[in-house]
Amino acid sequence: MLIKELFGVSLAAIRANALRSFLTTLGIIIGVGAVITMVALGEGAQQQVRQQIEQMGTNTLTIRPGQARFGGVAQGDARLYTEDADALKSQAAGIVRVAPEIQSRQQIVMGGVNSSNQILGSWPDYFDIQNMRVEYGRLFNEGEVQGRRRVVVVGSSIPGVLQVPAPLLVGRTLQIRGISFEVVGVLAEKGDMGFSRPDEQLYIPVTTAQYRVFGGRDRLNSILAQVEGPASMDLAFAEIDRILRRQHQLRPGAQADFSIRNSTDLLQSFEETNRTFTYLLAGIAGVSLLVGGIGIMNIMLVSVTERTREIGVRKALGATKANILVQFLVESLVLCFLGGLLGVALGYGGAEALSRFASWNTSVPLEAVGVALGFSVGIGLFFGIFPAQRAARLDPIVSLRYE
Repeated sequence: MLIKELFGVSLAAIRANALRSFLTTLGIIIGVGAVITMVALGEGAQQQVRQQIEQMGTNTLTIRPGQARFGGVAQGDARLYTEDADALKSQAAGIVRVAPEIQSRQQIVMGGVNSSNQILGSWPDYFDIQNMRVEYGRLFNEGEVQGRRRVVVVGSSIPGVLQVPAPLLVGRTLQIRGISFEVVGVLAEKGDMGFSRPDEQLYIPVTTAQYRVFGGRDRLNSILAQVEGPASMDLAFAEIDRILRRQHQLRPGAQADFSIRNSTDLLQSFEETNRTFTYLLAGIAGVSLLVGGIGIMNIMLVSVTERTREIGVRKALGATKANILVQFLVESLVLCFLGGLLGVALGYGGAEALSRFASWNTSVPLEAVGVALGFSVGIGLFFGIFPAQRAARLDPIVSLRYE
């Protein structure tokens, strides 16, 4: 039989039982659709984090407190202080900017509106390190940090929260934990940065945060250090380690009570974790493909039984075992391929729906579509062999007598 004729016969058989064929391929459709959607979510998340890392810069080091250990035994949480940031700023070679971070969620009030938002205390260099741009007003300065002034720069979402237009918010007074602050600036929209949302944060001088808002809390959440460029990263890393060991009076060879991470490491760690979860979810979705393959084999066996007399007629007219084998195998492949196409459409639709209505970043890579379609065709080939062989082995005389 010609290939064109084989496909024609296969499509005719599928059309003859259209509803049954659709229900049979439902497992394939759902499986392929789920795989495409899961991969789209994973790829979208990776692209989003990659963009955020690029916005923050690949020449930024983040120092966080670790856990103090003596003799291999944990002795409590270690701490970072503003003095550590001062030492890095004045002594570390290759570091262009340093900014301490101290933050806590507090209640903000203006007029009859109140909200719970993240308050972050730092130095003016923090905005340059994070590539933040002021849209209205100005940033606070070093004099206001030294004077513990009650000034605040707000993220781009805060005017909407306080129900005040951004240009009119500059110069107004709001309360943070019952303390009055003058709004001196409104930042341009930044977008989400992983687990943080800078557009929903308020920024105040670090000294004001420590001694006026956070009740004398002197420990820092982290310290950001910006180096001259990627070529200076190793030198800056060694300098930070040396200076902080001296600041914390750690003996040579003792385990550091702080950790130093660069943005590239953060991106790599996230991508590895995200890739693992994507593969896990795609694997779970792939189970639907296997279930769909079993359904394909089941319906093909039913089709062989129903068309036993047809098979006998074809053999009586000269069709060989190979012709019958290929005929039913092609029918199984066409069924799975059509299910794969519908699954791809479902996956694209699901990814688009999540992006539009849930505001999740999604991206469907073409290689994922190719793999999903190839896997669905492979399912059709694997689970279609047994029914096709069974049809090919039927005796023509017995088949013609079959009722």
